Amino acid sequence: MKSKQLKMSLICLILGVMFTTTQIKAQSLKINPRTSTMTILGTTNVHNFETKVTQISGELVLNSDKKVEKLSIQIPVKSIKSEEKLMDTKTYEAFNAEKNPNISFQLTDASALKLSSKEIEATVTGNLTMAGSTRRITFKAVGMNTKPGIYEFKGNISLKMTDFKMTPPTALMGMMKVGDAVTLKYDIYLEGNQEISALLDK
Repeated sequence: MKSKQLKMSLICLILGVMFTTTQIKAQSLKINPRTSTMTILGTTNVHNFETKVTQISGELVLNSDKKVEKLSIQIPVKSIKSEEKLMDTKTYEAFNAEKNPNISFQLTDASALKLSSKEIEATVTGNLTMAGSTRRITFKAVGMNTKPGIYEFKGNISLKMTDFKMTPPTALMGMMKVGDAVTLKYDIYLEGNQEISALLDK
């Protein structure tokens, strides 16, 4: 009798180990800086302008319950480039780049609207830090599966510089003035392994 109980306990233990080892763990997708683009669109009283973000890094983590557990993004201020050196100089001054060299975003909350191996759609809330000031923002993130383990996220975020205690730049003895509102246009590629599809399909 004891022998049978011992065998049953052993079988249960083995099955338990097998079950836990086959569970799908949290999955991480990292921003590919080579394929990702981000553009800042703005206006002046003279003409519209755009600048490019040339360096970006970050990570999205989905836990085993298919919830967005982490989203972090980092951008060096001096990676923001335009075709005009004066514009770049004024941009860095507005950010006080020597004191505040980075722009960062940290997730605080995310509610999934759609989550599958083909598409990720969520309303994202988090803390955006620019020029030493932090403000909570909310935006909708939509990502489409382009290749196994790779998602492309596209969208726009509207911001005001004064919300971050930034003074919109001026140039040419104050004759050219930059508008307070800017639009951040992004096309971000997040890459992980092919297990992400198994997690989202379960």
